[in-house]
Amino acid sequence: MKNAHLWRALGRNTIISIALFGALLGFLWLAEMLFPSVSLLKWHDLAWIVGIPASVIGVAYILTIRDPQNYTGFYAGIVMSALLGIQFSIQGNYDGTFLYFFVFIPFQMMSIYKWSRKKDEGGAGFEPKFLDTPRFWLSVFIALAITAGDYILQTFAFQHNGLMDNIAVKLFSGLLVSSSFLANYWLIYRKNDAWLYWALYSLSGIVLFILLGNIFSIVLFAFFLVINSMAGVAWISNTKRENMGWLRKS
Repeated sequence: MKNAHLWRALGRNTIISIALFGALLGFLWLAEMLFPSVSLLKWHDLAWIVGIPASVIGVAYILTIRDPQNYTGFYAGIVMSALLGIQFSIQGNYDGTFLYFFVFIPFQMMSIYKWSRKKDEGGAGFEPKFLDTPRFWLSVFIALAITAGDYILQTFAFQHNGLMDNIAVKLFSGLLVSSSFLANYWLIYRKNDAWLYWALYSLSGIVLFILLGNIFSIVLFAFFLVINSMAGVAWISNTKRENMGWLRKS
């Protein structure tokens, strides 16, 4: 099988992810047993149940693309996005549903095409890089614009999705959307900046769920922060000095 070692890596990372989440769920179950007043596991909630395999597959996806030559992780990313789209649909969050089905899945399909094609060509000229300074600031501006646009939508179009009039919740929800959008986009082109946006995504999720009082999601996003940071460090360590972009001293 062509590139069988890449698929084996995806399989190994999936097993690792299952083991990690098994340990995490076991820890949370133990915490519930020791502190009965704390509710962490919501087996009665269909959206929560769908979110568990989505998270497991999502971690396998990130662990796999730590190797900037392994495009097979994006197949797991597509499954993750589909499950998250279903989860958001169950919750009545239709902007999130649209984002995962009609933005992230196409982005991940584009990543498979770009990464696999370069892999077949030997990967020449397609190494991890940082954005140059103009595109870095353009990316920051786009992130702020998406955050502002999402805030406006939450305020005037989606008032019945549970966010109501909490300004901080809407702000961090917008940051979650904008950072994940740009993270997925820059992964297509193997830009290290994608991992900065994944870190922002994880931090925004932690703050958002602190505000919403969802302890399980706080733990989950803290877990994502560690995994995303590990992948980012792996990419940056493989980045040549001439590819440091806006970080390179003139």
